[in-house]
Amino acid sequence: MKKIFFLALFISCFAIYGQHKINNYKYVVVDTKYDFLKSPDQYQTSSLTKFLFNKVGFTSFLNTEQLPTAITTDRCASLYASVVNSSSMLTTKLSLLLKDCNNVVVYKSSIGKSKEKIYKKSYQEAIRNTFKDPVVKNYTYTPKEEIRTTANKIKTTEKEVAKEKKNILYAQATDTGYQLVDNTPKVIFKILKTNQENRFIIEGKNGILFKKGNRWFAEFYQNKILIQEEYQIRF
Repeated sequence: MKKIFFLALFISCFAIYGQHKINNYKYVVVDTKYDFLKSPDQYQTSSLTKFLFNKVGFTSFLNTEQLPTAITTDRCASLYASVVNSSSMLTTKLSLLLKDCNNVVVYKSSIGKSKEKIYKKSYQEAIRNTFKDPVVKNYTYTPKEEIRTTANKIKTTEKEVAKEKKNILYAQATDTGYQLVDNTPKVIFKILKTNQENRFIIEGKNGILFKKGNRWFAEFYQNKILIQEEYQIRF
């Protein structure tokens, strides 16, 4: 169960980071002519793309339209969108490509497909399907400060997960008790049996190891300070 939890958490973290790549942009400027088409806005592909960006929450413009001052004074305030074609003989396959002001790809969507035979229908259906990409579909404009705060929380969570994983120890039997090793494997403690169940003396330290619920706790003095550490132990 813990493996599933850790995997789900990391997948969630990665999804959030992917979302942030586009969430800190309010505007998107759509290319009027895509490379795989012969003329500007052929089959109303660019117009449809602009409409769908507006529908998910962006403020979108065609690159031939008059742009707001926020973009004309700072090109980096906007993303720049085009559509790329990876079609096969029987299937139209398109992806959204979002670049920043330095022409660096910020996000490429999953492929939208269509098996329609008529060009206009197939291109428009495929473009609509690219907007089913969860990162694009779940776009929500978030100011950079809010994104930075959320990212810091994610990093903290990742550190806590890493710490949790490092606190798993594995017991190896000895003549007088066990030695507890991590996954390196490195010996963390050597513990000695006592007359009490689930209670051990930590060899070489002025301390004990005991079980409380499903957790193990090591208590020992270090530089005259009582230290308590929590572990999971696999016997």
